[in-house]
Amino acid sequence: MSILVLHKKNLSRRSHLDRARQYAREHGERLLLVMKDPEWEAEYVDRVVIADTSSIDETLAAVRALAADESEAFSAVVTFAEAPVPSAARVAAEFGLPSVSEHTARLARDKWTMREAFAAGGVPQPRYGIAHSLEEARGIAERTGYPLVMKPVLGTGSMFVRSVDNEEELAEHFDFFLKGSWERFTYDPLHDAAHKAYDGGLLLEEFLPGTEICVESLVHDGETRTLAIHDKPLPTGPTFEEVYACTPTRLPEKTVRMVEEATVKVHRALGIATGATHVEFRLRGDDEPAVLEAAARMGGGPIYRSVLLSTGVDMVEAVLDLASGRAPRVEPAERATPVGFWNIFPDKAGTLTRVTGLDTVRADPRVDEVQIYKAPGDELLVPPQTFQGHGHLIFTVNTEDELDPAFREMTSTLRLETE
Repeated sequence: MSILVLHKKNLSRRSHLDRARQYAREHGERLLLVMKDPEWEAEYVDRVVIADTSSIDETLAAVRALAADESEAFSAVVTFAEAPVPSAARVAAEFGLPSVSEHTARLARDKWTMREAFAAGGVPQPRYGIAHSLEEARGIAERTGYPLVMKPVLGTGSMFVRSVDNEEELAEHFDFFLKGSWERFTYDPLHDAAHKAYDGGLLLEEFLPGTEICVESLVHDGETRTLAIHDKPLPTGPTFEEVYACTPTRLPEKTVRMVEEATVKVHRALGIATGATHVEFRLRGDDEPAVLEAAARMGGGPIYRSVLLSTGVDMVEAVLDLASGRAPRVEPAERATPVGFWNIFPDKAGTLTRVTGLDTVRADPRVDEVQIYKAPGDELLVPPQTFQGHGHLIFTVNTEDELDPAFREMTSTLRLETE
């Protein structure tokens, strides 16, 4: 039997592929990779097939050809990236493998239909609308109020997401974000259909000033098991990339229960009955969670390692179990270890000239992992024009009170310098 991984270039997914390779060997299976531009990823698998997993049709054709050429059947299909989620659902449907449905995969990628599904399912969420012009945006702002958030219908990692505080800022930024929200996501498998369906519109949402969190869960036979809640103290706007997140959450137990209940409602609204999920909330008032968006996949980048260090639960193993039709083993530690991670950006866009403080943080016993994805001479973008940091750092401390001071120390030591 063979495990099929549909992948898209992402420099933070090395540990995911490494664990998938171990899992395949533990179960006597081969690991097959489908992606457009493999480099180091090929080191972790038994066979690579070149195909653009952002295209559902191209992916399906490549997988059909692979199935005809392979002597063993596929036992599972997974993806650890956002864009291939619809392709993975289509392949799973074709070969009768466990997965979310194709409909659910689309709901979890298309933020307008996601909002409509949440509304139908009674899930608390911000007020929202879609605008095709500044005039329409001003009309929506009369309902949502200011600040409001502009975001693409498609996309990931808070790329081309920004808040505006007033009508003057809306007028200043609207056209740029309207254009970028489609031109920068042409790779998305849903791009052409969504652009036609929404006539190139931009999603506008009420800004909620409360605490932001993200929730990592596993769903097995329709039952949700929440593994970890990360607090996300930064940023607070105007952009919303995941700079800093930490777990376990410092929310009161009553609020945690409300978040867990809201997560179950999110899964039901989207029809998620199996797999891992990453759900983002902000609190309205002191304790009412309102959903920002949800992904029908495990959280990206350092979240895998963060959950593992904090709880002892291996989410890659659990995802592969679920995709293989096995019941995952979920035995979290009795006490969660405080973990923080930093997605590293420079202060300004430009050419990377040097990395300072790397040896110092590597020698820090609190640092579990630090990776810089880029090298001097590379061009570095900053949010909102990129969805991914240019490195990450993960650290552990003894108590939750030490998380924020440790983060401030790490960020003052390690720097990406650009010019």
